[in-house]
Amino acid sequence: MCFLSRELVIKLLFASGPSLNTRLLIVVLLSVVLLAIDHRSSKMDNTRSILSVLIYPVQRLVSLPVEWGEQLKNTVVSYSALKNENAILKEKQLIDNIKLLKLASLENENIRLRGLLENSFKLGEQVLVAELLSVNLVPYEHVMVVNKGSRFGVHKKQAVIGANGVVGQVIRSLPLSSEVMLITDPNHAIPVQVNRNGLRTIAIGSGQLNRLNLPFLPNNADIVAGDLLVSSGLGGTFPQGYPVAVVDKVTAQPNKPFANIYATPKAKLDRIRELLIVWSDSTPVPLSTPEVNDNKVDAADNNKVDE
Repeated sequence: MCFLSRELVIKLLFASGPSLNTRLLIVVLLSVVLLAIDHRSSKMDNTRSILSVLIYPVQRLVSLPVEWGEQLKNTVVSYSALKNENAILKEKQLIDNIKLLKLASLENENIRLRGLLENSFKLGEQVLVAELLSVNLVPYEHVMVVNKGSRFGVHKKQAVIGANGVVGQVIRSLPLSSEVMLITDPNHAIPVQVNRNGLRTIAIGSGQLNRLNLPFLPNNADIVAGDLLVSSGLGGTFPQGYPVAVVDKVTAQPNKPFANIYATPKAKLDRIRELLIVWSDSTPVPLSTPEVNDNKVDAADNNKVDE
């Protein structure tokens, strides 16, 4: 029995089935039959649905490498595009910020220039707009340099005005620039009057940008803190009516003939950028009609008669 069973196993192992060609032919015929059945009836729909469900994981596995490759490619391209776009936007933002800063500066400059122009219309004198070049603020000398000089007609002892009030006067005129002594210079004095009552005095520089001294008013002078000081027009350098300073403190000194009075300049001397150099119109206005030459009148009448 053992011998027979061994021979049966050997036969089964070495048994030969149909050839490959035969198998291929059977599969092709079976496929054709299935196609024909599927085309002519709907009996294979359920089978197709079941097979699609079974085959779907295989399809997904086959398509996953392609999808991952596309996603990786898109990610790399998107990252590169976003990086370039980010760099461009940062550069544009920097340029825009610089432009905004410049626009803010131009806006402030426009406000200052409009203030200067409004003052020039109120004045009625001939004016020239000048820009600040440098400032010298040593303890005993307050001088600034502006960008207008003698080739523009600027000359010594011209009044210089800011948008808020008197700044100083020209002390030296060069071809391309001029030096202006500020009203706070210890060597500068300007005739002023109290706008409230017309009281006249002289304001002298203290050596500090925020302070003027009024040393020549008696203790009983009609002046109080808050009074506006304007240029009186005396001396011919500063036209009348320009704001000069506001009185800050009035202290009577019983043992001395004069009171101790301080004032703050109206012009913002520590931040001024544009200035007005003023030409005062000193041409006298005739108070009577010009005289007519009688000889010329007689000659004209004779010519008319002859005609």
